[in-house]
Amino acid sequence: MKMIFGTSAINLSQLLQKSVGACVLILFLLAPAVSFGQATTSGIRGNISGSNGEAAAGVSVTVTDTRTGRAKQATTSNSGRVVIAGLAVGGPYTVSMESSAYAPQTITDVYLTLGEAFEFRVDLGDASLEEIIVTAAATESIQVAVGPSSTFDFDALQNLPAINRDIRDIIRVDPRIYIDEPFAGGVQCVGANPRFNSLTVDGIRMNDNFGLNSSGFPTQRQPFPFDAIQNVSVELAPYDVQYGGFTACNINAVTRSGTNEFHGRVWFDYNDESLSGDSLEGVPTNQGDFDEQRYGFSIGGPIIKDKLFFFAAYEKAETADIFDRCAGDQNCGRPVLGVSQAQLDRIADIARTLWNYDPGDPVSTLPNEDEKYLIKVDWHINDSHRTSLTYNWNDGFNFSRADGDSNEFEFSNHLYERGAELNAYAGQFFSDWTDNFSTELRIGYSELDNRQLTRGGVGFAEIRIETYADPDGDGVFSDTANIFLGGDDSRQSNKLFYDTTNFKLAGTYQLGDHTISGGFEWEETDIFNLFLQHTVAEMRFDESRTDFDGNPVGCNPGRPNGCIDQFEAFSPDDIYFGNASPSLNPNDAAANFASAVNTLYIQDEFTFANVDLTIVAGLRYDWWTSSDLPLENANFVARTGFSNRRNFDGLSLLQPRFGFNWDLSDALSLRGGFGLYSGGNPNVWLGNNY
Repeated sequence: MKMIFGTSAINLSQLLQKSVGACVLILFLLAPAVSFGQATTSGIRGNISGSNGEAAAGVSVTVTDTRTGRAKQATTSNSGRVVIAGLAVGGPYTVSMESSAYAPQTITDVYLTLGEAFEFRVDLGDASLEEIIVTAAATESIQVAVGPSSTFDFDALQNLPAINRDIRDIIRVDPRIYIDEPFAGGVQCVGANPRFNSLTVDGIRMNDNFGLNSSGFPTQRQPFPFDAIQNVSVELAPYDVQYGGFTACNINAVTRSGTNEFHGRVWFDYNDESLSGDSLEGVPTNQGDFDEQRYGFSIGGPIIKDKLFFFAAYEKAETADIFDRCAGDQNCGRPVLGVSQAQLDRIADIARTLWNYDPGDPVSTLPNEDEKYLIKVDWHINDSHRTSLTYNWNDGFNFSRADGDSNEFEFSNHLYERGAELNAYAGQFFSDWTDNFSTELRIGYSELDNRQLTRGGVGFAEIRIETYADPDGDGVFSDTANIFLGGDDSRQSNKLFYDTTNFKLAGTYQLGDHTISGGFEWEETDIFNLFLQHTVAEMRFDESRTDFDGNPVGCNPGRPNGCIDQFEAFSPDDIYFGNASPSLNPNDAAANFASAVNTLYIQDEFTFANVDLTIVAGLRYDWWTSSDLPLENANFVARTGFSNRRNFDGLSLLQPRFGFNWDLSDALSLRGGFGLYSGGNPNVWLGNNY
């Protein structure tokens, strides 16, 4: 049973206005032990005692990854406590305990999950006894989460239903997580906006760092192959100070690695119109001809046994976007009642013959494609040092309506392609300098090239024509529609590109029953965003008018083809044009700026073994830097009395974290904590200032 008394957080947009924070207080009853914080790794913690219940000090504990043969070693403290961090997720591992004073013991089949530590308690027998070998399931062991979270291991990823091959299919089983399917599949953690989430893969942030996508992904679909993921955790309020950059949740994933054995898989699925429904509530519908296929593979194994390993995954989707609009007197999924097929034919004929512009033939489907692959190399230099390099590429697109209300009809060349290409690189270096001191170095870089392209190009202005129709034939032209052709106004000058660079250096030191950790992180995002409407033009033929005698000459129910007549005469009611002043070069209106968040943190985890109490306490300090300023707007200064030439350089936030676990008995554990969190800074809000 978990009892959440209250949660609140702070985001950057609030921080820009006021430096007021809120605390997260979470108290859990009947829950397992408390935190163990590694963003991309896991660990093992143990309480080891002798045959008479005394603390077993000086016991040598060796943890071996049976997949690769890599081993790590540590010695129990005076209280019989041992902590081994920086272990790759998955398994199986074996844990061996040896001492001249006690009988040896080995635990097998230990599996580690992301963001959790495997904790065990064992009593070693007298030295005269033979070695005891038990499985992890037979020991007094538990998985220890960092804070309120959900963790999904490789078995869960493979066995839970994931028809979309997306981690959102998996994490939705947590009732605190809602996937907003109608709104781009956005992940809402305890009700928060998806833009306040953070998505990290191998510790590298892979968010939509600009904030345009409601899904939170930087690309049109999940940016990495589903088969490339080893573990996923969703952290709602982690007490560990290494976690930051979000105020909703952190979706944290680590990728698979090769092992000493080759392993792989190939998969394929298929769909077409014959396998889909052909009617809606008994009314026949025409979905057009389409076929959808998805396929991919993954493979991993050794390059040099026990030393060098590789893993690769590839996935491609060739699907279709369905467009079910038609004139009100035609049969389709969603007819637009305010226009007839004859009116659409006349508009298309005017565009082609008088203005030499092809608005596009009707389409029922357009391609929707997504391709991605991930390659990872792991090098186990020796038992003390290991490194990994990961490259992730994704390019995908779909076709969307620019104007999709129920009373709007778009010719096919007014539709637009929405796509993005992602390149992401990550490098990690883990070192155990002594049995008590280890470090992690991480460097990452990603770049996102977003495109939004009108299908027919933007050389011809956007045209909007109002029509009236009588779909039921009663002589009353009561239904109206807006008809669009030409280059969509919001794609006439639209370009987004950004790159993000990450750096992390962190260390952990075991000092008796204290685990001291600290580190520095730096992340900079450099953004170019051009969004300017009407740089070619928009022309509207939609105004109701009369002549001097009061006779209708414009567009109204009494003259249903009036606006089409205006289009033929090329007499628009409104013309919209926008551009950068005075250059008339749209690029001069683009936002082009960079900003960085810098982080320092330190934490102590201390165990009172005699009363089974563990306390973790730390401080995280974030400060923002930027040297780019918007151009000063004299009109803004005149209106407000202060300059708009400002940014958030120099703002900072200190975030305390505290958590505890107290095992009152074998059946009852008291767990709680509080923390201050900051993050979720969609740069689209900030870019408008530039």
